[in-house]
Amino acid sequence: MKYRVLMAALVFLSIGSIKAQEQEQSEEKSLYVKGNALFLPIGILNLGIEKQISPKYTLQGDVFISPWKSFAGHELQIYSVSAEGRYYFKEAFKHWYLGANISFAAYNAQKWNYWNSNAISTSDNGDSFVISNLYQRGFAIMLGVTGGYQFQLSERWNLDLYATIGTSQGFYKGYDRTTGKRYDDAEKLNKSGEIMPYRGGVMISYKFK
Repeated sequence: MKYRVLMAALVFLSIGSIKAQEQEQSEEKSLYVKGNALFLPIGILNLGIEKQISPKYTLQGDVFISPWKSFAGHELQIYSVSAEGRYYFKEAFKHWYLGANISFAAYNAQKWNYWNSNAISTSDNGDSFVISNLYQRGFAIMLGVTGGYQFQLSERWNLDLYATIGTSQGFYKGYDRTTGKRYDDAEKLNKSGEIMPYRGGVMISYKFK
């Protein structure tokens, strides 16, 4: 009798598990396409796709393209790709979330703190450079944590506010734009690492399905 009860319980649990799996598989997994409204007015593209993989988890991929060889007199060419996993505290695409991000970027740009600095930098071999004339060309690998909030504007439209902070490991060569000389003293690539915010904005999202 005990075995019959046990077998009946196992069959019941198996049927329940199969039905739960079928229900989960039949649930619609939403897909949003999005664009960053913060950078678009200055000709910088930041486009992404966010796909739901479970009730509270999503995966996002995006690209960032800043094509400016010169922007207000400063180098600002940046091309990056990013992948991110997100966890929503309520449900996917609604309200607060946290994410883990990895990004890769190639750039020919001037550091923001060099823009208006007239200080003089002297290399090990005695060359002197005005800091506002210096820029960097190379690539970076970034790992960080994203925090954000999604507002549901309508059935298909969302507003996604987010920012990412983490470690950026850069490998670059530094140049003086007036002479074309390298200002850094590394023989090959210079290296730098820092903790910094490296992503953020206001994404307008449209539910594709």
